[in-house]
Amino acid sequence: MHIGVPTEIKTQEYRVGLAPASVRELVHHGHQVLVEHNAGTGIGADDAEYRAAGAEVVETAPEIFAGADMIVKVKEPQESEYALLRPGQVLFTYLHLAPNRVLTQALMDTGAVCIAYETVTSARGGLPLLAPMSEVAGRMAIQAGAYCLEEPHGGLGVLLGGVPGVDPAKVVILGGGVVGTSATHIAVGMGADVVVIDRSLDVLRGLWRQFGRDINTVYSTRDAVEKHVLSADLVVAGVLIPGAAAPKLVTAEMVKGMKPGSVIVDVAIDQGGCCETSRPTTFADPTYVVDGVIHYCVANMPGGVPRTSTFALNNATLPHVLTLAERGYRVALEADPHLRAGLNVCAGKITSPEVAAAHDLELMDPLEALRHVGS
Repeated sequence: MHIGVPTEIKTQEYRVGLAPASVRELVHHGHQVLVEHNAGTGIGADDAEYRAAGAEVVETAPEIFAGADMIVKVKEPQESEYALLRPGQVLFTYLHLAPNRVLTQALMDTGAVCIAYETVTSARGGLPLLAPMSEVAGRMAIQAGAYCLEEPHGGLGVLLGGVPGVDPAKVVILGGGVVGTSATHIAVGMGADVVVIDRSLDVLRGLWRQFGRDINTVYSTRDAVEKHVLSADLVVAGVLIPGAAAPKLVTAEMVKGMKPGSVIVDVAIDQGGCCETSRPTTFADPTYVVDGVIHYCVANMPGGVPRTSTFALNNATLPHVLTLAERGYRVALEADPHLRAGLNVCAGKITSPEVAAAHDLELMDPLEALRHVGS
């Protein structure tokens, strides 16, 4: 199979779909890999390193899209890339379609086979291609929050871990999944007063076993969320409903009642955000203030540490790229229900229940949609 790796063009996105080691593995299995010039600059991999791994380096994105049967990216296609996709071409990347009707319609119009990293499942019920970036984002959320709490950056002027004789900051983490657990790990390590809120008792028990009395675990109710958000110095929002828009747990009214100079880091912003006052930001302009509360809502947080993120992501995605390349997308998707769960758009049809519901679009069974490709 011909596999294409374009340079990411989303604002300040420095990751790359395949690292040189992944390219070498694909070439070893008999596949051809096209890599766009300077695609790996953000991770410190130059064109020579890709050539040494067996890739063909080409100058432009149109050459990549025209020459590849499968496109492997990190972020969703940007507007200039829509027209480069073609019917039957496989797109394997993060998509986050539930909050983005324009992108959803654009991908339907291309006729491409669009597989979203974030909805591929595992036999154990997890989201294995989302987890690595959730781990990175959860850890970064505490770093970003601690920075924003400093007075020169508009914050309360509170040191996250405090010092002897002075209370630490109160960190409230909404959601005890991969993002929440990773954020908890860093917040506890920095000495913060940590509260984790989740609606799953099993999740709360797991956190209690992992962190013990270093954290407080709270069952999620509207009353509990409001109580702890209003008293927080830093709120990390990391609630995920796979494939669907994030629930709005923090209302605009709650934000009005928070302490001036407190901080919200909304890690769920790719799926629309957990706060009514959240809107996507970039690393160039990462924060804004609503009712005195600093909002950090960078939509591609792991892109800020592209070396760590790319290698972590490739560890999870490479086996699936190999499967799709070795078996072809039809056979691979038909044979593996967990990979098939990642199929969001196929031959102009929506195959994800969550995306169909978010945009009030007709849903087609993935197996039936696969039969429509090329027909």
